[in-house]
Amino acid sequence: MESRSLPVPDGLDGVRADAGIAKLLGFSRSFAADVIEGGTVELDGRPVQKSDRLQAGAWLSVEWTPRREPVVEPLPVENLGIVHDDADIIVVDKPAGVAAHPSVGWHGPTVLGALAAAGFTVATAGPPERAGIVHRLDVGTSGLMVVAKSERAYSALKRAFHDREVEKIYHAVVQGHPDPLTGTIDAPIGRHPKHDWKFAVIDDGKPSVTHYETLEAFPYASLLEIHLETGRTHQIRVHMAAVRHPCAGDPLYGADPVLSRRLDLTRQWLQAVQLSFSHPGTGEWATFNAPYAPDLQNALDVLSRD
Repeated sequence: MESRSLPVPDGLDGVRADAGIAKLLGFSRSFAADVIEGGTVELDGRPVQKSDRLQAGAWLSVEWTPRREPVVEPLPVENLGIVHDDADIIVVDKPAGVAAHPSVGWHGPTVLGALAAAGFTVATAGPPERAGIVHRLDVGTSGLMVVAKSERAYSALKRAFHDREVEKIYHAVVQGHPDPLTGTIDAPIGRHPKHDWKFAVIDDGKPSVTHYETLEAFPYASLLEIHLETGRTHQIRVHMAAVRHPCAGDPLYGADPVLSRRLDLTRQWLQAVQLSFSHPGTGEWATFNAPYAPDLQNALDVLSRD
């Protein structure tokens, strides 16, 4: 059993107990809720419920039994898909179900874990758990990622992403048929007001711009090419859901479960198909492409037959 007693900082005043304890102690939100439900959390000596609000300056006491983290076998690097490798960068075709790097609450395989297990060395810049990572894809999104191997590559790529000098092209299958067939969604994105594990279009969100073009229309779905002007978390998924055309297979943002089963999808139909940037070593413009993941291609084949 471990325990901590400390005052609630000002920044967590009014925050739900489960969310606040998760941030304060580095727990996942679900583990914080489990600890609270175990009856071992008190605020100024009073038992706490997970929906209670924390109060700045109140004394928080928490006892918990640490979870034994499951041992995760590294993803074989051949399953990761090395598209390009040189002294400065590695470009990978990330499969769905793989995170970019380790994080609290994630116990599955990671891009960094697969590279390390295969003997690759990446840049040391940035937080240790994110060494070499200059951008990310959602766990459920497949496709192209670049990882910095040299320190100069890390600095150059971070700057290029920040300055929007990297071209990223995605393909998505969405429900229905967007009207117009080609358009722009300009709507700010922030944390969902009720579910902080989701994102939503909200008035005080960060500026977010998505450009889309319909490549092919099927009877009840469309294949889109998408260019991002900004790079918010879940941006494509949130924007397409906001215009009532969620990505097929994406239950978090309102996908039709009947269609998901019809297409045999267990995650969103979303693939980073092309990545282009100025190579940090040579200065030349480099473009990399990735084919559709097998499950996405299978879903397209089903749509084509209907």
